[in-house]
Amino acid sequence: MVMQRRFVASEQRRPGRIHVLLVTTGSVASIKAPLIVRELMKYENVEVQIVSTKAALTFFKREDIEILGQRVWTDDDEWDPGYKIGDPILHIELRRWADIVLVAPCSANTLAKIAQGLCDNVVTSLMRALSPSTPTYIFPAMNTLMYEHPLTSEHLRVVKDVIKYNIVGPIGKALACGDIGIGAMSEWKDIVQIVVDRFQLRVTPGNELGQE
Repeated sequence: MVMQRRFVASEQRRPGRIHVLLVTTGSVASIKAPLIVRELMKYENVEVQIVSTKAALTFFKREDIEILGQRVWTDDDEWDPGYKIGDPILHIELRRWADIVLVAPCSANTLAKIAQGLCDNVVTSLMRALSPSTPTYIFPAMNTLMYEHPLTSEHLRVVKDVIKYNIVGPIGKALACGDIGIGAMSEWKDIVQIVVDRFQLRVTPGNELGQE
């Protein structure tokens, strides 16, 4: 499937649609990205874009997203070698496009970067450029000891109380590393449900089967 590199929000936003931006980062929970996208696409008037760190693509194949007709944007798409002043800038266009942002999963590394305001990749640049009025949800996912590290609670405090993002999770379960404890991303269907509830979405006729 051939995908266009150029993305301009004004060309991509569609009246009456809910524009969901899914951000994936370097946690094994990124393996759930295709499931989240597939589920969101069952609902009426929903558009999805995905932006990922390089590390996130360790855990899912971009082809599993692209086969659904969606694009995975990465650092490689951020700056064209032929960029000229006035050309669209990807992280700005994506934030203009989004009605809601889901950082699912949010790794310890990306959480720390967001809390400190770093802008060293397309994801962190996007997060720094978001309008305060854009509903933004952070779904932490990391090893239990990383979650229990003193800096994590401080980063979460800044993200919640200063930046005003919504923090959901993590939850306790057996982790991919073999440890058992708190640190896993919220269940992927619960993440989708947040969008459904916020915008009162309805399943597209014909997609009712398979809904649990």
